[in-house]
Amino acid sequence: MRSRIVALLVIVLVMVLSACGAPTKEDVMKKLSGKWNDAKGYDLQATMEIKTGAEPRMYDVEVWHTKPDFYRVHVTQKGKEDSQMIVRNDEGVFVITPSLGKTYKFQSDWPTQNSQAYLIGALSGDIKADKNAIMTEKDKTYVFETATRNNHKKVLPFQQIHIDKKTLLPKYVSVLDENKEEKIRIVFNKIALGVEHKAEEYAVDMEKSNTESGKPAQDKGKEKEKEKDKEKTGLKTYYPSVNWEGVTLNEDESVKIENGKRTFMTYGGQKEFTIIQEPAVRPEKMVAVSVNGDPIDLGFTIGALTKNSISWESDGISFFIASESLTQEEMIEVAASMVPESAK
Repeated sequence: MRSRIVALLVIVLVMVLSACGAPTKEDVMKKLSGKWNDAKGYDLQATMEIKTGAEPRMYDVEVWHTKPDFYRVHVTQKGKEDSQMIVRNDEGVFVITPSLGKTYKFQSDWPTQNSQAYLIGALSGDIKADKNAIMTEKDKTYVFETATRNNHKKVLPFQQIHIDKKTLLPKYVSVLDENKEEKIRIVFNKIALGVEHKAEEYAVDMEKSNTESGKPAQDKGKEKEKEKDKEKTGLKTYYPSVNWEGVTLNEDESVKIENGKRTFMTYGGQKEFTIIQEPAVRPEKMVAVSVNGDPIDLGFTIGALTKNSISWESDGISFFIASESLTQEEMIEVAASMVPESAK
């Protein structure tokens, strides 16, 4: 009789321990959703390494978010003075580029349809949206592997989200290509939940933008002279490095314009598209430019994406790609692959 009681107690103990076992994916997802989404806002600081080019590029990223729809994302490339800021407020979505002297205004629902790995709300949405998401545990970390939901999902389809078990906050995110090789890593150095900023703090101040983040006007004048000298010596011509079978460069010609040359490239075959590039013009003062389409993060800059075109400015050059046959993902792939002729 006593042995029966002991055996029964053992069975009960096993059942209790089983019930108190490792949390399921659904358990963790519920906790994450509650912690990340219930906060009225947050501030975070992160570093982002992009490994898709010839050399890795490092960026500092600072994010403000106040519910429901206010965002401010400031991205600065390490070792360079170039920076960009994306602001979403009641008036629209703005991309501020001090080095170009321009502020682009979009009528867009960004980032709703373009998940960004440095926005923790977007990461939560990625986990929820992927019914096939896999969760594993490594020491003090939960690791979710999910599909990406941004405009790069064709070439960077996977991501691994590493979450601290104790704080339930993301530690870092690895964005992977189709071979599961890491191409982007975002490390979260600081996340403060519950921080709210007033609406006026998300306002876009054109006069303040003209100071180029505090640089005095005389310094800007010197930079403009350097840009003019650069234009005189000429800019490199960029070519796409995508290797698509059955696609050839049919035409490559240039015409002289006031500040340099405008280059036209026409590709044909199984995929047809045109690339136009010319020196970017920097105005004397920061100006607002209305843009059709949605802001798209190309990794090295922010572009404007429409159904049949993508445009951006980088390295002193204005780029434009147009196509009636490429998908948006394919246009982004071409844009992200552009390299100077010497690097082909």
